[in-house]
Amino acid sequence: MKKFFQEIKADIKFKSAGPGQKLTESVREKAPKEKPNQPVLRQPRQGPTDEVQMAAAAALARLEQKQPRARGPTSSQDSTRNQVRKELQAEATVSGSSKALGTNMVPEPKEESSTPLAVPGVYFTCPLTGATLRKDQRDSRIKEAILSHFSVDPVAASIMKIHTFNKDRDKVKLGVDTIAKYLDNIHLHPEEEKYRKIKLQNKVFQERINCLEGTHEFFEAIGFQKALLPVPDQEGPEEFYVLSEAALAQSQSLEKHKEQLLCAEPVRATLARQRRIFRPSPLASRFDLPSDFFNLTAEEVKREQRLKSEAVERLSMLRTKAMREKEEQREMRKYTYTLLRVRLPDGCLLQGTFYARERVAALYSFVREALQSDWLPFELLASGGQKLSEDENLPFNECGLVPSALLTFSWDSAVLEDIKAAGAEPDSSILKPELLVAIEKLP
Repeated sequence: MKKFFQEIKADIKFKSAGPGQKLTESVREKAPKEKPNQPVLRQPRQGPTDEVQMAAAAALARLEQKQPRARGPTSSQDSTRNQVRKELQAEATVSGSSKALGTNMVPEPKEESSTPLAVPGVYFTCPLTGATLRKDQRDSRIKEAILSHFSVDPVAASIMKIHTFNKDRDKVKLGVDTIAKYLDNIHLHPEEEKYRKIKLQNKVFQERINCLEGTHEFFEAIGFQKALLPVPDQEGPEEFYVLSEAALAQSQSLEKHKEQLLCAEPVRATLARQRRIFRPSPLASRFDLPSDFFNLTAEEVKREQRLKSEAVERLSMLRTKAMREKEEQREMRKYTYTLLRVRLPDGCLLQGTFYARERVAALYSFVREALQSDWLPFELLASGGQKLSEDENLPFNECGLVPSALLTFSWDSAVLEDIKAAGAEPDSSILKPELLVAIEKLP
């Protein structure tokens, strides 16, 4: 290929060199006599012929095909990549300063002081006391409620403590299964004294049970007592849990406590729906959300940084429609809560707070509880006329209903026709009367 270009260059040089000369002529004879003051007239350089240009273009094309294509991004992609990196660094600096202050939140859509909020915040309900809790009060108040429950039912309180205070679910399962094995041996072999004694310094007990909060309270609540007993081939005594005779006589109670321990779940505060009823308003689609709907934990901040870093890589690749839809759904998953409003046929609005990952069926149940004719089937339509089916079992974030959405309520048309054909009419009041007493104006 190099030789080919050399030939092309030689041909161009030869044709642009002007008329030739004989070999027998000397340079002095051939050189024309020039006047001293007359400038030399140079002939304009001639370009290559069409045939040569075509041949060169073909050669260059073949050369480009043989060379591997560069996989790196273009200069424009480089500039975009650098810009996004600068933004990531700036956001990391901002998040770092936010952590120092103890809060991590994304920018809010509007200032809270400018307009009234659609909901005062995100609140929870303690399942043991019924108290309303803020987000930052959940864990501490639930622990207080469990500890205070020991005076009422020590067995139930110790079971709740085991499942709630210990965060490692694998360790909890292993410890609970080991305790259940101890109780099974007592139930199957009540006459065997060795099964009624548990050595506290036993390796299995130390690794699986002693490391869990609430296990000692459980053993004592179901009838075990600590005692120092002699150990064969050992000088000093060791500490054991020994089942009392009274507890041994109530073997059915031990079996019941074992089932309760195996079936228990962590005590978690439930999300308060904060149901509100509003009068008809042209501002139904406006949502001014509090900062609780946008607060991010440390893990969520790290996840957002990782997703934005991945966005840099996506700039240098083509995306299919399925890939774009998947990314949109991933963007929706960053919200933890969503505020939903349902516009009823009379124009009134029913509002409630939900987890973003709750299913559509939860919204149907929420609406049905507020209806006076709760037995009539109905439909919920999202923006654009999208029908939300109760049987699809999709979460709100995959339906695009986060962090807020306005839906439209309508009765099932076929059922309404059947009611009218029977000579009856549906109730004029859609919501229950006790809910209409608390109706308010949309802020």
